[in-house]
Amino acid sequence: MSSPLASRSLRRPVRRLGRAVASPFDEFRYRAAYSETLPMLALVLLTAALTAAGVAWPLLTPLSALLIPMFLGSVMLGPRSLPWFIVITMLGVTVMVVVQPPHDVRGIARVFVTVFVAFLILIASFRRSRLGIAGPKGEAMLVDLRDRIISQGEIPPLPEEWYARSVLRSAGGTAFAGDFIVATSSRDAERLQVVLVDVSGKGVEAGTRSLQLSGAFGGLLTSLAPPDFLPAANRFLVNQDWDEGFATAIHLCLDLRTGDFELRKAGHPPAVWLHAGSGRWSVLESDGPALGLTPEVEFALVRGQLRHGDGLMLYTDGLVEDPRRDIGSGIDKLAGRGQRLFQTGFDGGERTLIDELERTDDDRALLLVHRRERRTVRPL
Repeated sequence: MSSPLASRSLRRPVRRLGRAVASPFDEFRYRAAYSETLPMLALVLLTAALTAAGVAWPLLTPLSALLIPMFLGSVMLGPRSLPWFIVITMLGVTVMVVVQPPHDVRGIARVFVTVFVAFLILIASFRRSRLGIAGPKGEAMLVDLRDRIISQGEIPPLPEEWYARSVLRSAGGTAFAGDFIVATSSRDAERLQVVLVDVSGKGVEAGTRSLQLSGAFGGLLTSLAPPDFLPAANRFLVNQDWDEGFATAIHLCLDLRTGDFELRKAGHPPAVWLHAGSGRWSVLESDGPALGLTPEVEFALVRGQLRHGDGLMLYTDGLVEDPRRDIGSGIDKLAGRGQRLFQTGFDGGERTLIDELERTDDDRALLLVHRRERRTVRPL
């Protein structure tokens, strides 16, 4: 029986900046991924054709040719259809063995390898039956889930004087990571809220927890007042009772009219404030334990105002932590690179910074916020 989650996620279009984008091609692709009738029919016909060729031209079509449809079936079919297809393939193997009886050790080895590969495919199919999806259907669902995480971290459209972009890099280049970003703006587009979260672990092992937390944190961020977000997120994590159920986070609430901002963090590295007037930078320290450790905690508040030309950097520890040096040295290095943006420009600066501080052994995330200089209009 196919998974309801799979069917819903495959049929639902991916959202970009709050708007559903779906084309007839997307609908066809999702329906094709969800249905296994056509792939099953095509593979059965291919198996029958190879079997018939083996009977008619035994010297040109060896028994090992049936490994091709078996491999394709393991990729294209789910756990419900794959065992039946393997049975059909074994019938073809039986017919070809009768027509091409093995006369030497090499022939016996071909039969053994073919049957052994079929057995391995069946074992893998039974293991995947816990999830209930496989092949293109499972890949489409996982890609859809990944896209939803990414879309939640997309910064909403901002006024022209503001620049805000984020970039995520996972450990080893995997598609899922323990770092994620959730962003939302008020209905009047006068307030921006962004949460940068670092889940315990890294890479795929932390990706499953980030899947759940990104959805929960997105709901909390849009429904609660800024002071209530981190306490509610902490209670949610405590209630999960995970073995490694903690995460660090930093929450930014920015007034887009005045530049006033509020920062609260939970066990997270401090934000870096780039001052345009002096060309210097400062670290915005605040107290607060990591999320998920104790039920009732308080998170200190830091206030400030981004003036025209100023910048703000929020990041995860994977960008500044190094076993060979103190984390403070990593923050100094990041801030020093950030100062260069006053000369090179802030547009695209988040990718420049994360590329210059590239590491592959931990997840990395960076959010760059910049209030552009006022444009002066010269009289004609």
